[in-house]
Order: sequence, then C-alpha cells, then structure tokens
Amino acid sequence: MKYQSTPLAERLRPTSLDQYIGQEHLVGENAVLRRAIESGRIPSMIFWGPPGVGKTTLASIISKQVKRQFYVLNAVSSGVKEVREVFDRARMAPDTPILFIDEIHRFSKSQQDSLLNAVEKGLVILIGATTENPSFEVISPLLSRCQVYVMKSLEKSDLEKLIDIAVPVLENDYNKKIVIQESEALMHISGGDARKLLNAMDLVVGMMSETATDETLTITNEITTQYIQSNLLKYDRQGEMHYDIISAFIKSMRGSDPNAAVYYLARMIEAGEDPLFIARRMLILASEDIGNANPNALLLANTCFDAVNKIGFPESRIILSQTAIYLASSPKSNASYMAINMAQDVVRKTGNLSVPMHLRNAPTKLMKDLGYKDGYKYAHDYEGNFVELEFLPQEISGTKLYQPQNNPREREIQNSLRNKWKEKYGY
Repeated sequence: MKYQSTPLAERLRPTSLDQYIGQEHLVGENAVLRRAIESGRIPSMIFWGPPGVGKTTLASIISKQVKRQFYVLNAVSSGVKEVREVFDRARMAPDTPILFIDEIHRFSKSQQDSLLNAVEKGLVILIGATTENPSFEVISPLLSRCQVYVMKSLEKSDLEKLIDIAVPVLENDYNKKIVIQESEALMHISGGDARKLLNAMDLVVGMMSETATDETLTITNEITTQYIQSNLLKYDRQGEMHYDIISAFIKSMRGSDPNAAVYYLARMIEAGEDPLFIARRMLILASEDIGNANPNALLLANTCFDAVNKIGFPESRIILSQTAIYLASSPKSNASYMAINMAQDVVRKTGNLSVPMHLRNAPTKLMKDLGYKDGYKYAHDYEGNFVELEFLPQEISGTKLYQPQNNPREREIQNSLRNKWKEKYGY
C-alpha cells in the first residue's frame, strides 16, 4: 500500500471545465456561467450551495481559464488585514486578479464593507462561496455588485462518475482490485457531497485492506454502513455530518423531543459548529414550527441569537441548550408558515390585483378627487377597535390564508376572528 497524506478528494480535484462534474445548469454546454468564462468576461459572483458541490474547485478552474492570478482567503481565519494585503498585491498585477473568499458569510459587516470599494472599482474580481442564503448573510451593497449562482447537490449520475474515477486511484493506493458491488450506501452517506463520497470510499477501502487477505475488495452496502457508522464521531469532527446533524436537531425540536434536541446540540458543539449557525436555525424554527402557538418562542430565539453573538463559546452552549429545550417543549403550529406559502401562491396565480380604493393613500387633491380613501373606516373609532371592511382585492375577497391550529393560544385567536368576521372567512 502507498501511504497518501493528501485526502482523496483533494487529489481528484478537477483542473478544467471538461473534468468538472455537476452543476450542468451553470457550466454545461451553452450554460450562462460557462459562456461568461469562455468569453473571459467574468463578473464578481457568489456561489451559494451545500458543501462538497464544487464551489472552491470551480473558482480555481475559472482563474486558470481566464489566466488571472488567484488569491484565496477563508473567512474563518482571515480578516481585514489579509484582505488589504491582497488588494496591495492586486494593484501590482497586470490583469485584474480573482479573490476567492470561502465561507464569506462568516465575514462581519465591517469585513464585508472592506471589500466594496475594490469590487466596485474593479481592483479584484470577487468570488465568494457560502452555504448560507446570501440574502441574509451578505450585505446588500456587496450583494448588488455580484451575480449569485445557486449550486446544487450532486445527482446520482454525477456521484457514479466520481466513483468510477476514484476506483482506479484507490486500486493503485492499496494495491488491490476494488469491486463496487453495491453503491447505494455510499450515495446515501454522501448526500450529494463529492468530498463526503470520496472520503467515505477512502475510509472503507482503507479499513477493508487492513484485514483483507484476498486481492479483491468487494464493497457492499452492508460493509459501507458498518465501517462508516463506526467512524461517525470522526466524521462529525471533520464537519462531514454537518447537514445530517442539523436536520436531526431541527426535526427533534419540531417533534417536541427536548432530549433528542439537546443531544444533537451537543453533537454540534463537540464538532465545533458555529454557534450562530445553530442559533439562526432555532430562530427560523421558532416562527416556522411554533409561531402563534407560543409567540414568546420567537422572542427567546431572537434573544438567544443576540446573546450568542455577544458571548460565543463555551458559555453560549448554556443559552443554546435553554433555547433548544424551550422550543422543543413548546406547543407547535406551522399556520404562519402555511399562510405565507398560500399567500405567495395566490399572488403568483392572480398577479398584481388592484388595491381597493378605500385602502389607498390620498396625499394629493387629485387622488382625493379620484376617490382614493373614500369609504375607509378608522377601526379605532368603533367599539372593540374593529369595523367590518373589505381589505382584500375584490377578485379574492373572502380568501382564507391563515388557519389557526388546535392549541390554546390559536384557539383564542380563532374565536376572536370568528366573532369579528362572522361567516366571511369561515373561522
């Protein structure tokens, strides 16, 4: 066996678009990003997608394709000082270099601000990579200067290609013939992440070769599962189970199991997960899965986010635990989540319906003459601060989008709405 200190995923990293696997919607034949790369005129951009789908690799390939200097920073370990050093070198470069910032969502607002002037003036072409929604994690002025490209988890056919490429390399590493008899477990473990797939293959083959006496290693689903499960903690510490664990954490809180929730929280803490990432997910859950069944949940989750932002680890683990247990133990309702989904669906189907005249503002005499605001009734002038009035466009009058669910708080809301609106909305 030949000892390899470099991970398999790194050794198999493609160096050209022809070798690149996945993201056909971006770099396939005649795709928008491929056309930009081949023309040599590339904008500053943000790659948004899950880990292991080729964000860093594609940025490197772009730099080679357009023949530009390539500077790489990681937002976790770099700051304004490192950014300025890159800018100083960029001023001496013959052509506009590319600055790639991995995990750009980890940059603070002030750190992101430091990029603005250089991007705007064309001192560098910025390529940022993020696993988080850039709408929330990248400041608006910087986001407006970048194209956002959404990258997807690799499809089964992509993963099969990776397996085919990896097998002969592993055969050479371990001096064994490798037969992939079953690949479903490898596919499942990868979750569409190329790095996870290749690291899993390397781990399984390496462990099999330690005890194998045959010249052929036959990989089955059972063998894959056996070796991977025995190394889960190792994978967690390397960030490989990142999305599986956060998914289990969210589902445990949604399923009202505080014990499971705090267990998965501990898994993330031990793996060194970003505490703000955890707090952000709880903030979303507080509204999506609890909502008006317990409005205090959103307040506590927001306070948790602020507190964790101020304190950091290790003390913030206590605040995260308190919040996770509270959210898991709270009554649940996704009525607000369902309401906005339905409302957006109505808007997409009906377009821009006219706002009723009596609801329109009338700041000018012309608007008043045209009937703007005519018939509007000020709710506070009436008993109980309510007067029946039509607030929806005529075409969708009576459409019920919010359906309170069966919990004490929302039963109160439903009774109040029924008393006000009688039969109109069917409350």
